[in-house]
Parts: sequence; structure tokens; C-alpha cells
Amino acid sequence: MRRSRLVGFLSSLLLAAGTALTGAATAQAAQPAAADGYVALGDSYSSGVGAGGYISSSGDCKRSTKAHPYLWAAANSPSSFDFTACSGARTGDVLAGQLGPLSSATGLVSISVGGNDAGFADVMMTCVLQSDSSCLSRIATAKAYVDSTLPGNLDNVYSAIRDKAPNAHVVVLGYPRFYKLGTSCVGLSETKRKAINDAADHLNTAIAKRAADHGFTFGDVRPTFTGHEICSGSSWLHSVNWLNIGDSYHPTAAGQSGGYLPVLNGAA
Repeated sequence: MRRSRLVGFLSSLLLAAGTALTGAATAQAAQPAAADGYVALGDSYSSGVGAGGYISSSGDCKRSTKAHPYLWAAANSPSSFDFTACSGARTGDVLAGQLGPLSSATGLVSISVGGNDAGFADVMMTCVLQSDSSCLSRIATAKAYVDSTLPGNLDNVYSAIRDKAPNAHVVVLGYPRFYKLGTSCVGLSETKRKAINDAADHLNTAIAKRAADHGFTFGDVRPTFTGHEICSGSSWLHSVNWLNIGDSYHPTAAGQSGGYLPVLNGAA
């Protein structure tokens, strides 16, 4: 091969190789950033009411540095962490005010919601202050709501999460049973305690079904709270607290770190 042809041939090879490498680099640069941001949504069980250590800027939402979302973010260092869960939140509140941080860069979403929709606070106060029959009647009303109305409300929230965070793994966290049964314990009757536990199971079943239908992971905290219910002698839940009524029936700091965090770790 003549020298001029050899030079031309080698030049063509180098040009082709350079073009291939440049194209590969361009393609690599064009790839989107990894979806590994974390957004924590939901109600007081996610914000950390009852755990203390509230972030002052969160105001009445009472977001706690001892809540399971904050603990998970501290341990796993996601690329971003947005903590929008808020005390008292219902499904409509999540839709109206918590979804802003969600995006295609969100890799993990956790949420607990549905208890306030079903009238959790009113159920507990009725059972604390009134008769067995009044307690059971109020629980029956709550269960009817969970059967008829809550599934549609949850669908709206879960669909909105998927629309706004298409790449996210979504963990839907449930609620613990409140009472250890068959023990001597000052306070509510065994009839009330059993009915309240049954209501928690009923609510968890409904939430788990809607989560599964949306392809989300349900995080069941009942196993981790077993042995740490009210009346257990080692409770991770506040009983009724007349001096700070908002803490009543919410997880303590130990309930967040020992009850909720392991479930989020296992499901995330």
C-alpha cells in the first residue's frame, strides 16, 4: 500500500474511532441523573408526633428528627430529602400540600395516611370517654367509611404520587395495633381494646389492598410493635395524655426507631 493511501486509511480509522467515542460520551452525558431522592409524605405517624425533637420550622406539622423518615435519610444519605408529612393530614391534605417535591428524580417515597380520614382521633376519644356500646358504634361507623370511601381517596393519592414520581419506589406504611390484650391494665375495658385493635387491622387491610393495586409496597408495622403495645409493660405508644393530648396514641421515639424504621429499611 502506498504511503499516501496508508496515511489516509489510518486517518479514517482514527476519525471513526473518535466519532464513536464522542458519540458514546455524548450518550452517556445525556443520561438522566439517578432517581435517588427521598420524599416522606403523610400524617402524624410519619411526621413523628409523640417522638419529640420537633423541627422548629415545621410548626404545627411537628416534623421530628426522631421520626423514621428523618432517621432513614440520616443513615442512607439520599441525594435529596424532602420531609412534607404533617400532623393531622388527611388524603386531601397530602394532595393539596405535600406533593410538590416529587419528580422524576425521586427514587423513594414513603407515606402513612388514612387514619385521620377514618376519624381516628374521634374514635379514640369516644372510646376513652364513653361506654363500650358507644365505642363499638363509633368504630362501626369508621369501618363503614374505610369500606366505602377511603379506597377512592387512597387511589387519588397513590395515582398522583405515581404521576409525579414515575421512577420512585413507593412504601406505604400502615398502623400498629394499640393494645396488648389479655392483661390487667388500668384504662379501657378489654371489649374496647379488642375493638380498637380490630379496627386497626381493618384499616391496614384496606390500605394494603390499595397499595398493592398500585404496585406499591405495604410496610406492615404490626409485627415490629408486637410486645410493645399499650398495656404491654414496654409500650412504644403513648396512652391518653391529658397534659399533651396530641401525643396520645402516637409512637414514642422508640416506636419510630424500633417499630417504623426497620419496616422502612426492609421495604425501601
